[in-house]
Amino acid sequence: MYAPLLVTLVTLMTVPTGVSPYGFRNCIQAPWDPGLFRCVQRFLTTVGAAVGDLPPNTTSLNLSVNTLHQVPPDAFSHLPRLRTLDLTHNRLELLARGAFRGLLALAQLDLAHNHLSVLPTGVFTGLGNLSTLRLDHNPLLAVAPGALRALPVLATLRLRGGRLSALGPVAMAVGHLPRLDLLDLCGNTLSALAPGLPPALRVLLLCNNSLGTLSGAAPEVLPEGLRVLDLSYNNISDPAPLVRLRLHNLTRLHLAGNPLDVARLLRVVPPRCVDVSGLQVGAGGLTELCQHLVGPWLRRLQLRHTGLAAMPANALADCPVLGALDISGNRLQSLGCVEQLLGLAQRAALGELVAEHNLLRWLPSCHRAPVLRRLHNVSLRFNRILVVGPRAFANTPALRRLRLDVNGLARLDRAALWGLHDLRHLRLDNNLLTDLLPGSFADLHRLRDLNLRNNRVAVLFPGAFRGLNRLQTLDLGGNNLRHLAAAALQGLPQLCRLYLDRNRLLEVSEAAFRPVQTTLGVLDLRANALRYLSRRPRQPPPFRHLHRLYDLKLQAQQPYGLRVVPHHFFQGLGALRSLYLSQNALSAVPADAFDDLAQLRYLTLADGSGGMGALPAGVFKNMSRLRSLDLESAGLRGLGPEVFGNLTQLEELRLAKNELRGLDTALTTRLPALRYLDLRKCPLSCSCANVWLPAWLAQGPVQVVYLYNYTCGEAGGAPAYLHSFDTRVCYLDMGRYLFAGTAPAVLLLLALPLLHHRGYWRLRYHLYLLRAWARGRWQRERRRYAYDTFVSYNSADERWVLEELVPELEHGALRLCLHHRDFRPGRAIVDNIVDAVYNSRRTVCVVSRGYLRSEWCSLEIQLASYRLFDELRDVLVLVFLEDIPEAELSAFHRMRRVLLRRTHLRWPSEPLARPLFWAKLRGALSGGDEEEEDRERERGTTGIPREVPPQNSSFLPPVLSGECALSSEEKEEEEGVVRDEGCPDMTGIPGGNPPQKNSFVPQNHWVSSGECALGSEEEEDMERGEKEEGCPGMTRTPREAPPQKSNFLPPAHCFFSGECALHREDDGKEGEWEEEEESSKWEMYPVQWGQW
Repeated sequence: MYAPLLVTLVTLMTVPTGVSPYGFRNCIQAPWDPGLFRCVQRFLTTVGAAVGDLPPNTTSLNLSVNTLHQVPPDAFSHLPRLRTLDLTHNRLELLARGAFRGLLALAQLDLAHNHLSVLPTGVFTGLGNLSTLRLDHNPLLAVAPGALRALPVLATLRLRGGRLSALGPVAMAVGHLPRLDLLDLCGNTLSALAPGLPPALRVLLLCNNSLGTLSGAAPEVLPEGLRVLDLSYNNISDPAPLVRLRLHNLTRLHLAGNPLDVARLLRVVPPRCVDVSGLQVGAGGLTELCQHLVGPWLRRLQLRHTGLAAMPANALADCPVLGALDISGNRLQSLGCVEQLLGLAQRAALGELVAEHNLLRWLPSCHRAPVLRRLHNVSLRFNRILVVGPRAFANTPALRRLRLDVNGLARLDRAALWGLHDLRHLRLDNNLLTDLLPGSFADLHRLRDLNLRNNRVAVLFPGAFRGLNRLQTLDLGGNNLRHLAAAALQGLPQLCRLYLDRNRLLEVSEAAFRPVQTTLGVLDLRANALRYLSRRPRQPPPFRHLHRLYDLKLQAQQPYGLRVVPHHFFQGLGALRSLYLSQNALSAVPADAFDDLAQLRYLTLADGSGGMGALPAGVFKNMSRLRSLDLESAGLRGLGPEVFGNLTQLEELRLAKNELRGLDTALTTRLPALRYLDLRKCPLSCSCANVWLPAWLAQGPVQVVYLYNYTCGEAGGAPAYLHSFDTRVCYLDMGRYLFAGTAPAVLLLLALPLLHHRGYWRLRYHLYLLRAWARGRWQRERRRYAYDTFVSYNSADERWVLEELVPELEHGALRLCLHHRDFRPGRAIVDNIVDAVYNSRRTVCVVSRGYLRSEWCSLEIQLASYRLFDELRDVLVLVFLEDIPEAELSAFHRMRRVLLRRTHLRWPSEPLARPLFWAKLRGALSGGDEEEEDRERERGTTGIPREVPPQNSSFLPPVLSGECALSSEEKEEEEGVVRDEGCPDMTGIPGGNPPQKNSFVPQNHWVSSGECALGSEEEEDMERGEKEEGCPGMTRTPREAPPQKSNFLPPAHCFFSGECALHREDDGKEGEWEEEEESSKWEMYPVQWGQW
């Protein structure tokens, strides 16, 4: 929990004081130069957005390819050490006065390719050391006279590609620049020349203007120090105005692209300074040109693009001695041997021949031609040469550089290069060579570089490079090599650089490199067809004997990449410093892959679209000298601390475009030398796993590319930035809060089953009591009751009821319902009980031990309790006549005793406490003022209780009734009479039952009645032991109960009533009766009331 906090504190303590935030919103600091910043293509609209967070030690700033519209005053004043500023390819329209103030060290300012139309005065104030200013390709219309006054050391000014129409205002603006060396005004609309140019000017470029007539030409127009004047492509047709210009000091006058006559031109201007390239000379004009070129020595004769189609023998014999001849860009189809064009003196002096971009088709043999002993450079590229004859260069033994590239060579004769013993550089690339015959390079003993790239070589025959004892660079890239034989590289004892890229090599073996194993330093095998599908190598490591190899390129193997790096694949490369494995779709890199690369400085595994997921632990363990590691777009999803291994000198780490959501704190401890970190386009999350990052990113010594642009990977909502997300929640003791929140929930979940098992009915009963209280509180009772109170008691307590309870309550004007007085004769006992309970406002239960043993008393208390569930009315009042232990109480009694303390009364034994008892009882039975008003209303004005209305409900299903039944009111008449034979007239036929509103006995319960029923008077007979023989006429025919509104009896119970039935007054001796008539009782009354 506290690890991220500890890492953050350690990071803050170890960072040196005064270190600025090492990350920039829109710029990248070059790892190799701390002062170089690139802010390219960032879609910036203001300068402040780019340079606002740059340090003052910035020396070079590139703001090109953005959308800047203006440069405000003092925009770069906080960068006093800036030396180079690039603002090209923007949309600058306005440069405010003092825009570059404070840049005293600025030497180069590039404003090319913008929308500047005017250069006002004061724009370049403060640029006292500016030496190069580029304003080319702006729609400049005018330059204010004082616009450049603040540039005393300006040496190069480029205004190419503008819309300047006159040279005079420009000359006035630059005339005071004492060090201006080059002025470029090409590509404008200048139509006239004007004086005023600074005297130090040496190069004036006026090409591609509208100076066809050279209007304004005068001696004072050109400064005396001018050496190069370019008037190309100005549509000058008359050379006469050139006479008025001061041209005698010129060393080069360019007039290409003008319709001038060369002969006429050479008569009015100094021929030695004229570059006739681009003028139509022709064969006859060539002779006249040579005649005008007086003097003993001409360093270089330029005849480029002069329209020459052929050069006859001795065509240049009249020219001065030439140091170099350039006849490129013509239509020459045959050149022959060069010496036939020259005179004797010229042959001895010519050192360079350039005949590029012609139509040459073949090179003849010059075996017996005069020798050009000083010719050391021949370039014949961009021609159509198909064949090089034997000994084609036999007359140039001193040749050191020969270029035959970009031709159509299909075959190289074995003796084509015979005699070139001093040749150092040979380029045969971009031709159609298919075979390299043995002995083709046998005479090139001093050749250093051989370029055979982009040919069609498919096989390297043994001995093809025989004689190249000093060859250091061999380029065979872009050919069709599929296999590299063991003897293919024989004869190259000093080969250092071998390029085999873009071939079709399927495999490489150690035998192929054995001839060069002691000298080879660079091996390029990229873009071949190397592929490995297993980590187990099929052959010995191919590079194990290349102990001096320091650069190995294996990237972009075709078509699907290298895929897998075999075990010990790089064994033996102890001196390797750069390894390129990018674009190989690597899916597996073994942990021992780089074990032998102890000297490695640079490693790239970028663009591995195969998706490694994670690098194995310890993969970089032996690379303690690695300086740069490129893992961009490698498909990484995590980087554990064990991956970084021993990278103590790593300075540059590129992790852009991976699937990293977090970084390990090992970055702060295991990479102490890290200075450059690229995390662009990684979905880093603003979670507690990265809590250490904001502090480290902001104050660490590592430059994080575009630090302030990293948003968290979570989608939706406002974007959160990685450098400033809220980390306070990560430092909270979440364990304490989670414990406090989950512990009660866990305890509750553990207690719920126990509570359900032990107190479900109590809780449910409590809920109904609460609902009953709320209903009585807010809803007025409108029902009228026949009685105020129904008294439920056992016959053993009848004396207390009649002598104590009834007088006290009836004296208080309460209407009591007593079973011996108010039960209707001839009805079933259960029906009378139900009617008594539901037609009374309250029910008083006189509880004693005899009461608890009585089944009928249990029925009465349960029916009273069920009114709570059925009508949401709490009607039950308990009166305890004696102390009864909790264990002896039934569930219903305990429930009432526990939950209803206000209606739980105990009969006091002390007479002085009995008035309080009666007051509490009357209070419990009154039910408040509203019920009192209801009772007064029900009594009417006379105060006489009304007759009990006809029953509105029956709570039992149809009952079998007989023709004889004893009512409870006949008790006195039948007392002492013993019936031995029962009621013989019992039919067992179900008796009718009137429609019922409610029934408290569920359906499918059985009640049987016979023709006769035993009265309560038979209690004494049962006490004397006179056992009743049963009711012979009793039947057990079931009768289905009609639809009922409410059922309070559980299912699968039945009542039986027949000719003999116990009256409720038998309850007093029920225990004795149970002992004598156990079987009879359960046959007649099988329902266990206490289980409801």
